[in-house]
This record gives sequence, C-alpha cells and structure tokens, in this order.
Amino acid sequence: MSWATGLMVYIVLWWVVLFAILPLGVKRVENPGRGQDRGAPEKPDLLRKAVITSFVAAVLWIGFYVLHQTDIFSFRQIAD
Repeated sequence: MSWATGLMVYIVLWWVVLFAILPLGVKRVENPGRGQDRGAPEKPDLLRKAVITSFVAAVLWIGFYVLHQTDIFSFRQIAD
C-alpha cells in the first residue's frame, strides 16, 4: 500500500467516525431564542470530538493496515 492510499483510507475512516461521534453527549438548548433551532446543541465540543475521532480512526486504520499487510483481507483476491 502506498502512502497516498493509506492517507485516503485514513481520511475516509476519519469522516465516517466523525459522523458516528458527533451526536454523542449532545444536550439540546432548553429555551431556544428567536431564530435558534430547537435541536441545536448547547455546547458542541467540536475540538474534543475531533480528537476522539482522530484516535478512533487511527486505531481502525492500524487494524486495516495489519489486515492488508498480512493478506487476510485483500481486494485483489476478491476481484479474482
């Protein structure tokens, strides 16, 4: 696997994990003001969620890399 392929796999994993982690710990605004959505979170904690997402995506990427290098999971074998 080239470095570009590894990077692209990590980016895809990062975005998938981000969308899975975004709803965790969200508390809705009790009394929304004018023009504010009822479902808007009080405190989104995006930086904390980005750090958690990066860690989880790295662990998943390492698992994918090990499976790919040991030929347990190979797209080339599936295609044949």
